[in-house]
Amino acid sequence: MPAQQKKLLFCTAGLLSLACALGAAAAVGSQLWVRGSILCSTGALLVNASGPELHKFIGAIQYGLFSGQRVRQCGLGGRPLQFSFFPDLLRIIPASIHVSVILFCTVLIVFALVGAGFFMFNAFGSPYETLHGPVGLYLWSFISCSCGCLIMILFSSEVKIHHLSEKIANFKEGTFTFKTHSEQFANSFWTILVCSLVHFLNALLIRFAGFEFPFSKSKESGTVTGAVDLMY
Repeated sequence: MPAQQKKLLFCTAGLLSLACALGAAAAVGSQLWVRGSILCSTGALLVNASGPELHKFIGAIQYGLFSGQRVRQCGLGGRPLQFSFFPDLLRIIPASIHVSVILFCTVLIVFALVGAGFFMFNAFGSPYETLHGPVGLYLWSFISCSCGCLIMILFSSEVKIHHLSEKIANFKEGTFTFKTHSEQFANSFWTILVCSLVHFLNALLIRFAGFEFPFSKSKESGTVTGAVDLMY
């Protein structure tokens, strides 16, 4: 591939990595990871609410990795409440999973920035066969993509398997019991998915630039050597 096309591919990949780092950083600080509605089941059962009356007992909830807000709705109008994961909710949530999600988000941002720098270095500098070259580009892209996948798996399990929204809604609620009425992942969660796909795309761009995947050359050379040995 001509040098100008390689430079264009590496610049594109570098800009994509930088955009992923900024997007992931914005996602970590936002409250748009989960958005849903919560039902005040105790109040609904007391008045035997159904149909249009049930909406008087359905509030809203949204949260991110550090904080969130919910509207407590028990038939007498909405009451907005703010909450924070640290340190308020640490006793009721799966703290190890939640901290792991934040840790992998940090790793994703760091390696996306590292990848962006090395892509630019390979586009305008003189790379050589070490971590500064194509091997390093594959490595940074693989780590970033893997971190994005782990973030999505861990956070999905925290929300769906451990019923995170219900635990938050019932925090410090002595009289009323709340249940999840509807729940969906919001923009920040899907931003992490886009970041993972972009880093996978970056690995393909490296391959299109004419650089083999790591260890493919060694396998080919080993096959040739074995064939030569058989000849003798």
